[in-house]
Formats: sequence, C-alpha cells, structure tokens
Amino acid sequence: MDIVKPKAKTGWRHEREEASMADVHRSISTAKGASRWRRISAFLGPGYLVAVGYMDPGNWSTSLAGGSKFGYTLLTVALLSNLMAIVLQSLCARLAIGSGRDLAQACRDAFPRWVSVPLWLFAEIAIIATDIAEVIGTAIGLNLLFGIPLELGVIITALDVFLILYLQKVGFRWVEAFVIALLAIITICFGVQIFMADPQWGDVVRGFFPTTEIVSNPEMLYLALGILGATVMPHNLYLHSGIVQTRDYGHTVPEKREALTFATIDSTVALCIALVINASILILAAAAFHAHGKTDVVELGEASSLLAPLLGLAIAPTLFGIALLCCGLNSTVTATMAGQIIMEGFLKIRLQPWVRRLITRAIAIIPAAFVTIWYGDAGTAELLILTQVVLSLQLSFAVFPLVMFTANKAKMGALVAPLWLSAIAYTIAVVIAGLNIKLLFDFVIG
Repeated sequence: MDIVKPKAKTGWRHEREEASMADVHRSISTAKGASRWRRISAFLGPGYLVAVGYMDPGNWSTSLAGGSKFGYTLLTVALLSNLMAIVLQSLCARLAIGSGRDLAQACRDAFPRWVSVPLWLFAEIAIIATDIAEVIGTAIGLNLLFGIPLELGVIITALDVFLILYLQKVGFRWVEAFVIALLAIITICFGVQIFMADPQWGDVVRGFFPTTEIVSNPEMLYLALGILGATVMPHNLYLHSGIVQTRDYGHTVPEKREALTFATIDSTVALCIALVINASILILAAAAFHAHGKTDVVELGEASSLLAPLLGLAIAPTLFGIALLCCGLNSTVTATMAGQIIMEGFLKIRLQPWVRRLITRAIAIIPAAFVTIWYGDAGTAELLILTQVVLSLQLSFAVFPLVMFTANKAKMGALVAPLWLSAIAYTIAVVIAGLNIKLLFDFVIG
C-alpha cells in the first residue's frame, strides 16, 4: 500500500516507490571529487538518446516532403522545434533530479485514475506511432541497401529485440555508446550528401526566418506540425526524465543543482548537434529535389533513387540508405526504453524488456505490414507523415503536466523552475496546443 505523506511537506500524495528504470538506476558514477570536466563527461549520454527523436524515419518523410515542396521555408520550423525541445528537455531533467520521479510516475501520483489512465493511453499511442515509423524506416533501409522486400523487412525488424537485450545486459554506457556511434555515421552520411548537393546557402539562411505562410497555408502547416511532432517527441519527455536518473549524482541540494546543470548542458549540446542533422534532411531535399522541379517527393525509396542522377554520384543512394538504417536502429533503442518507463511509471507493471518490446513491436508491425503489402511505397510515405502528426497531437498531454509539475514549489522544492522559465514553457505548451487545434479545424473544414 502507498504511504501517504502530508501535501504541505512534499506536494506529492505518495512517497516515491521503486526507482525509474530500477535495473540501471544510479548505476553510473559521476566522478565525485574529480575535475569539473570529468564530472561533466560523466553526464554525457542521455541527451544523445533524446536527440534520436530528430532523426526518426518519420521525420525523414516530413522533411523530405517539406523540402521538396516548399524549399527551405520550413527550416524555421526545425529551428523553433529545436528551441522548444531544449526548454522542455531541461524541464525533464529538472523534474527527475528535483523530485526523484520520471514524468510517468509524477502523473500517476498527481492525478486521479480517470486522468492518469487516459494520459497513459495517449503516451502508448505516441510509442506505437514512433514504432510504426521505425518499422517502416528500417524496412526501407534494408530494401535500399540489400534489396530485401519491404514486406520481409517489416518482419525482420522484430528481431531487433535481441540487440536491445544484449546492450542492456552489458551496461547502460554501452547503450549510449551505440547510439552516439550511429549518430556519428548519420552525420557523416549527410555531410557528404549536403556537400554533393551544393545548396544555395543564402536561401538556407533565409529559411531559418519565420513567415506567416506557414500558419496560413494548411498544407504547409500540416507538414510543419509533422516536423514538430518528429522533433519534440512526446515519448522523449518520458524517456529523458527516466534515463537522467542513471547517474549517481548524490542527494544534497548542491549536488542536485550541479547534476541539473550538467544534464542540461548534455541535452542542449546534443539537441544542437541534432538540429544540424535534422535541418540537413530538409536542406538536402530542397537542394536536390525542389531546385530541380521535383516538388512532390515524399517516398523514401523514390528520394533515394533520385539522388544519384540529380547529384551525379552513385554513392549518394547508398549513403542515404545507411543513414536511414542507422536511424531506424537508434529509434529502436530509445522507443524500447521509453515504453518501459511509461508502462512501469503509469501502471506499476514491470515486464521484461524483451516482452515489452515484442508487445509494442507486434502492435506496430500489423498496420505497417498491411500498408506495405497493399499500398507499397506510396502508402508507407503517407503513413510515415501521419505518424508524425499523431505525435504532434499527443504532445500537449505530456507537455502540460511536465510544465505544471516543475513550476510547483511544493513538488520541486529548491529545484522549482524559475518564473521566467515556467512562463516560456507555458507559452510553448499553449503554442503547440493552438497549432494542433488549427490543424484539426483545417482538417474538418477542408
């Protein structure tokens, strides 16, 4: 039975029970007593797992569609999404370090069941949408590199559960190293492709400045929200609030403040690096497709086949395929951990990681297999974009609780978010909700 504490003391209805991701909780030393740089390096890692959200295969479709149709215009959305992500991820670290809870545990404690259960369902929908995107993206990557049919590739993706099991067995640092290594490969692949595409850098810079057309044009808004959903992924908020607690940062307020500073540096640097990669997808589409009159490229397979003749080098499709496969594998790792945190936090149900993974992957494979079998590449492209819009629609259900908790002095104590930070976070939450309402309105009347 939960132990009830007076609200006046903690602001939480119950004491924290089992730690988030108990098997790796505080398992990584933070080099206490060592130099400042060594302590900072001990916190490097979780931010890069969060940054994987920028490179989800679903983001590729939205960015390819946006770049090919509207050129560099939607780069401003990528930039704004990045800034939103930096603020929200810093709040995730604050919640975890200040309260000792991940976002799922905090929601279960703070809200009655008639609120927390729907929030859990929305979070699960976000996980499924992410899983569908990575299933399709990985299958397309296998098809581009090895010629494996999409239908078979979708089934093969179920085997990645063994990769997750192995990485978790050897240690959480190995999970982070695996993700960072794949991010490095993706960066190199896109760096070479951007060099070959030779974009108009003046137009690229102008693309980072906002325009009212993004809001007034329903088609552009749809793709913009897809990019937003693929960047500020709702499940990443749960993920970060869990994995930051793998560090053994101590229990005193000064130790927690230092941990929050280092964790924020980690996530901010990782997200800035990821912005470069995220923007590169759109820049590549604008330079390789929009500039050559190819304004309707949304399919990953079609994009790969067009790169060689447009860029003039046969290696371009191979680099595209390698980066896409790496993205799918990376998303596999982060979605698995996010699913574990969400289920255990909301429901207090502990499952073996492989059981949890097979359940979510099975749910994702069914619609992905149906679409690939019946509709082929065109259907997968539409499904990928739809999954990203679904993610955007789920964002508010994770963002508002996060901002509410971190702004609450009784719940956060000395690590409560300052008023200016809470004001910015609430503004972000309202903007996201407002854009989603407009998207639904346009969809209904359109």
